[in-house]
Amino acid sequence: MGLRIVMLGAPGAGKGTQAKRIAQVYGLPHISTGDIFRENLRNGTDLGRQVQQYMDAGRLVPDDLTCAIVADRLAKDDCRAGYILDGFPRSLPQAEALEKVLADHGTKLDVAVNIDVQDAEIVDRLTARRSCSKCGRIYNLKFDAPKEAGVCDEPACEKAPLIHRRDDQEETIRERLRVYHETTEPIIAFYERAGILETVSGTGRTPDTVFATIEETLAALVAD
Repeated sequence: MGLRIVMLGAPGAGKGTQAKRIAQVYGLPHISTGDIFRENLRNGTDLGRQVQQYMDAGRLVPDDLTCAIVADRLAKDDCRAGYILDGFPRSLPQAEALEKVLADHGTKLDVAVNIDVQDAEIVDRLTARRSCSKCGRIYNLKFDAPKEAGVCDEPACEKAPLIHRRDDQEETIRERLRVYHETTEPIIAFYERAGILETVSGTGRTPDTVFATIEETLAALVAD
C-alpha cells in the first residue's frame, strides 16, 4: 500500500530528518520544497534568485510559486504509489491548493504528521546549523558535527568551508517562528478537522525515539 504523507512542524522541528527516514523505510519519493529551492539557489537560476530574497528575510516563498513547483512534481510517475511532502503546504491557501490538485488526480492524503517542538529548543537547534558552501549539506554542531571543524566531510567537496546561513541566525529564526505561528500553524487545525492529523512530540527527544513513534502510526495505517 502506498502512503501519501504531509510532514508538519516548525522550522527545525525535524521534519526533513524524519521524512527522509520514512521515505527510505516505505520506498516513497521524498519531496522537499526546501531542497528544490536550495538547488536552484546553488545553481543561480531565475527561481533561485526569486527565492533568495524571501529566505534571507525569513519569509515564506509566495504560494503561487511554491504550488506550481509542487503540482509539477506530483505529476511525475514515481508519485503514483505515494510520496512524502516535506515543507509543503505552509499556509492554508497552499493546503487548499494541494487538496484541489489531489482531487483532480482522484487521490487524497492519508496522514499529516505534526512534529511538535518548543520554540526555545528550535532556536537552540537552528543556530547550531552550518551548511557546506559547495554541496549544500547541512550539519549541526550539537549532534551532527563535521569530522573536521569548519569543513565539509564529503570527499568531492575537498574540505569546502562551512557557512552559517543567514536564515540559520537567531534574528531570522525568530522571524521564521513568528511567521510559522501566524501563517503555517493554522494548517494543523485544517488537517485535524479532516481527521488525518497525527501529532508527535519532538521536544527533548532524539530523532530515533521520534521516528519510532511515527513508525507505529504509519504501520497502523498500512495494516488498515
